[in-house]
Amino acid sequence: MTLATANRLNLAGFAITLSTVIIALLWAFPLYWGVISSLKPEDEVVRPYIELWPDTFTLSHYVFALTQTQIGTWYLNSIVTASAITVLTVASSLLCGYAISQLEFPLRRPLWWLILASFMVPMQTMIVNHFELMASLGLLNTWSGIVLPQLIHPVIIIVYKQFFDGVPKDFREAAVMDNASEWRILTRVYMPMNWGVTAALAIVTFIWSWNAFLWPFLAVTQTELMTITVGITQVNDAFGVYYARQLSAAVLAGLPVAIAYLVFQRRVTEAITLSAGIKG
Repeated sequence: MTLATANRLNLAGFAITLSTVIIALLWAFPLYWGVISSLKPEDEVVRPYIELWPDTFTLSHYVFALTQTQIGTWYLNSIVTASAITVLTVASSLLCGYAISQLEFPLRRPLWWLILASFMVPMQTMIVNHFELMASLGLLNTWSGIVLPQLIHPVIIIVYKQFFDGVPKDFREAAVMDNASEWRILTRVYMPMNWGVTAALAIVTFIWSWNAFLWPFLAVTQTELMTITVGITQVNDAFGVYYARQLSAAVLAGLPVAIAYLVFQRRVTEAITLSAGIKG
C-alpha cells in the first residue's frame, strides 16, 4: 500500500467518523433540548430565542408531575399492559414459530404465507377494525382493550421460525426416538437453546409496548386508565399549556425504557439485528 493510498484511506475514515458524529449530535439534540427545557422556568422556555443552557435551574416541573398528576397510576397501567403484551406475544410467537417449523399439519404452508403477508401490513391500517371490534366486545377503557390488538407481531414469529429451522435435525430425531412428546421436545430441547433470542425479543417487545401511543390513545378515554405515553398529554393547566411541565412528564415517561436499554443494550442490539435480518 502506497503512502498516497494510505492517506486517502485515512481521509475517508476521518470523513466517515466526522459525518457519524454530526449525525449523532443532530439525533441527540432534541433529547438534550427536552431535558434542559424541563429544568427551566416556564418564562425561559417560551423566550423567542434559543438558549442552550438555563439561566436558572428548577425541579418544580418534576415535582408537579410527580405530585399533582396521576403519573403513578399511568406507570402502573403501562407496566401491566406492556408486561402482558410481552409475555403473551413472546409465548404465542414461540409456539407458532415452533409449530410452523417443526410440525406437519393441514394448511401449514398457507398459514406461513399469511404470516409473511401480515408482516407487510402496518398496524395503523387496522386501527379502525380494531376499534370497532373492541367496542363491540365492550373492551374499550380496559386493560384488555389495550393489550389484545397489540399482540400481533409477525416479525417475532418469523425470527423464531428461522431459529428453529436452523437447529440441527439430530436433536429432534434423538428426542423422538426417546418417545418424547412435542411439548417435551420444545421445552427440553429447543427452548434451552434459544433463551438468548427469547430474552432479546422480550426486551424489545416490552420497549415497543411501553412506547406505544396511537392505539392506547384511541382505546382509553378515562384518565385513570391511561398508559404513561397517553397520560403525559394530560399534564396541563386550566389556564393553558405549560411546556416545561409536559417536557418533564415526557422525560419521566421515557426514563424507564432508557434505563432498560442501557442495562440490556447487548440484548436489544441482538433483537434489532435479528429483526433487521428478517426485513432485509
